[in-house]
Amino acid sequence: MLGFDVRTARATWTVALVVLAIYATYSIRRTLFVFVLAVFFSYLLYPLVRRLKQHAPKRLSHTASTAIIFGLLLLAIGGLLALIAPPIVDQASKLSEQLPQLVRGSNVIDRVPLPDWLASYRERIVEFLRENLASGTAAAVPVARQVAHVLLLAAANMLFVVLIPILAFMMIKDGAMMRTRYLQWAAHRVHAPLWRHLIDDLDLMLGRYIRSLLILSLAATFAYAIAFGIVGLPYGLLLAVVAGCLEFIPVAGPLAAAVFAMIVAALTGFDHLWLLALFFVVYRLFQDYVLNPILMSGGVAVPPLLVLFGLLAGEEIGGIVGIFLAIPVLAIARIVVIRMAHEARVRRAAA
Repeated sequence: MLGFDVRTARATWTVALVVLAIYATYSIRRTLFVFVLAVFFSYLLYPLVRRLKQHAPKRLSHTASTAIIFGLLLLAIGGLLALIAPPIVDQASKLSEQLPQLVRGSNVIDRVPLPDWLASYRERIVEFLRENLASGTAAAVPVARQVAHVLLLAAANMLFVVLIPILAFMMIKDGAMMRTRYLQWAAHRVHAPLWRHLIDDLDLMLGRYIRSLLILSLAATFAYAIAFGIVGLPYGLLLAVVAGCLEFIPVAGPLAAAVFAMIVAALTGFDHLWLLALFFVVYRLFQDYVLNPILMSGGVAVPPLLVLFGLLAGEEIGGIVGIFLAIPVLAIARIVVIRMAHEARVRRAAA
């Protein structure tokens, strides 16, 4: 009637709602990221709360157990910062003062050791690098400005940093109740088993993934600190802490940490660059093929090609935040697809 089609109108309305939801999500992306970080933080601490609740007296409530774990965590973080913060701040201050002078030094490239088969080409390599040093420095200026801008935004939004543990505390305190209500809601849906299995799989995956990231970060920090201390690398503790923090950024983070350490070692005249490079290769092989599979077994299982695609797409969409969230988003999508396919097979078999 009058060219009006009900089905077309419904489809148009549905598409409009989806577009509106995507736009609203993008508009509050920073707030959503804070909640995502709070979820990750809660997954780190929930096993400790559960373990304390199991061994504590029965009169100790779940809220009290959560508060005790958070209090112990704050004490541990405070003690750790009091122990390692002074030398790290001192090394960072010295490096920031010396780095510009080292970069401007005329013989900085001459100090880089080369293998015997490349020694005869040193002059050509030095000339090529010096010709491209100016353009490389010019290209690095916008990147440095962007990093400084991000740091200023982080400093200006310290309220979000305070909110993350508060939100995590509330999530842990009310997590069991939210799970129960979700299962009660899912029990009345058509695909009740699918919803129940989805929440179980996502809970297992996120918990294993976040705890694995923390363990990998701590392992990298300790391994790098020990190795850098043994070989006498300047600013070793600072570089080890930076490497541990960058472990939370998949693929790109460890690579950036290794490159940064190699650059600092070359600029400061470190005499064992090839030994340092060998350590990075051996440790990455150990972590990627031994430690990482053990920690991630039964959790995140995303094909490497899909991981690379997700990292590139995440960087295009959200920068560092997109890279950080790429793998868990891909893992969640994989779980949803697998569970939906399994549900479809079960329904076909029942029919």
